[in-house]
Amino acid sequence: EWTMKMSVVVLLCLSLFPGFSQGRVVGEDETGFAECNVFFPGQFPPEGFMEPFHVKICQQYNKEPRFATLYSTKDKIPLYSAFKYTKPARNEEENWLVEPQIDDPENDLHEMVREADIVGTVTNLGANQALTSDYVGSGYERGLLNPSLLNKEDFQMATYTLTNSVPLSPSLSKSWHRDIGRVVEEALVPHCSKKDHLYLLAGAIPSSVQIKGKVSVPETLWLAACCDAPEGWSLGLVKKMSDENSLEDLTVEELEKQLLAGVHLFKGNCGKDNQNQEKTEAIIQAISQIRSGEQAGTSDNQEAKGSGLVQRVAGIIATPFIKLLELLIYLFVELVKFVFYFLWLVIKKVGGTVLDGVYSLWTGVMSYLKAISMVLISIPYDVGRVIINIFMGFLQIVQDVASITYRILSIPVGFVLHLAAFPYHSICAIPSVLKDMATGIGGTFSLVIDATAALLHGFYYLAGHIVKRFVPKGS
Repeated sequence: EWTMKMSVVVLLCLSLFPGFSQGRVVGEDETGFAECNVFFPGQFPPEGFMEPFHVKICQQYNKEPRFATLYSTKDKIPLYSAFKYTKPARNEEENWLVEPQIDDPENDLHEMVREADIVGTVTNLGANQALTSDYVGSGYERGLLNPSLLNKEDFQMATYTLTNSVPLSPSLSKSWHRDIGRVVEEALVPHCSKKDHLYLLAGAIPSSVQIKGKVSVPETLWLAACCDAPEGWSLGLVKKMSDENSLEDLTVEELEKQLLAGVHLFKGNCGKDNQNQEKTEAIIQAISQIRSGEQAGTSDNQEAKGSGLVQRVAGIIATPFIKLLELLIYLFVELVKFVFYFLWLVIKKVGGTVLDGVYSLWTGVMSYLKAISMVLISIPYDVGRVIINIFMGFLQIVQDVASITYRILSIPVGFVLHLAAFPYHSICAIPSVLKDMATGIGGTFSLVIDATAALLHGFYYLAGHIVKRFVPKGS
């Protein structure tokens, strides 16, 4: 919990220091490390690192390649960094950066940036790489595989990236950088006739130990050197995490056997078939002298022994004071942590209250503006609807007046038309009337005849019936 709280403070502190490094994650469809292939002899990167979680990074500074790194997104540490020896710079300036594209390949950032500048803007930040918060409170330092002390100024800043760092104890980190620096400058550089042909691979073998369950602590640090010159040679060095004073020299082939199966680090003049045995033996002897701390002159040896005795006595005397000083420093650091955490809580509480108030005010203002807008919008609508209703009523009145006028006018017109047509219909009807009169008279006459006949027939029928009824049949 303290680590998570302090990570915020660390990020705030990091934001005070500007960053200049740039990097580029090399896609799977690209061969090698793109522009950073120049850091490998013959521009051939090591072979055999084929896991899907191995990411190739061309570390850049001011848009220029400075060294190459193979990064493990599973272990969250680099497996190796490839670089060339350059004249070291006098001053070192730490400025830690991260590579956004490892976590979010779809983002628009194509260079390494300060971690504090991209918090909250890069998706899944820290999912595939280590962050500063992973080291805070862990007891480990960010140890550089490609040491800054072997680089000149414009290369030096590019080394301070978390994709070039592995978790190391403070003493081991100091021992690693000291030994590598001495080996390179005192044993390797003097035996390579062309300094720009000295290729270096510094790597780490991950262990099962992890800090905060995320970043793997290496079990072994190693260095592979190659001089790709007419008189070529190659050499390997190994430092065990369990012994910070260890420094074992071995051949590159022996080193490759300690790495993944099928790994080949160098080709060309650095291969096993192109080895200058004299130079290799001289380098091993120089490394042995560095490892044992031997000096060339006897007087120097005596002075070193006396100095070592004085240092041991001084160390025994100073140890209680150093422990007390460490305790005071620890208490001071914890006090600073508490103050920062308290300030962070206060800022968070005050900021949350202010933000809630601003949000409520903003919500009220937006609701008020929305209501006013709806009223203002409804006014033209209502006015238009009233105007349309008035116009439609006027049209209805006009229609009714026209209909009444038509009906009033249609009555006398019909009467006049019928009156005008009366003589025509009267005169034309005379023949028809005469015909009807004649037909009526004839019909009346015929009806009288038929009635008379029917009456006579009835009397005849009645008389005959009476006769048959009352007159005897004999008469």
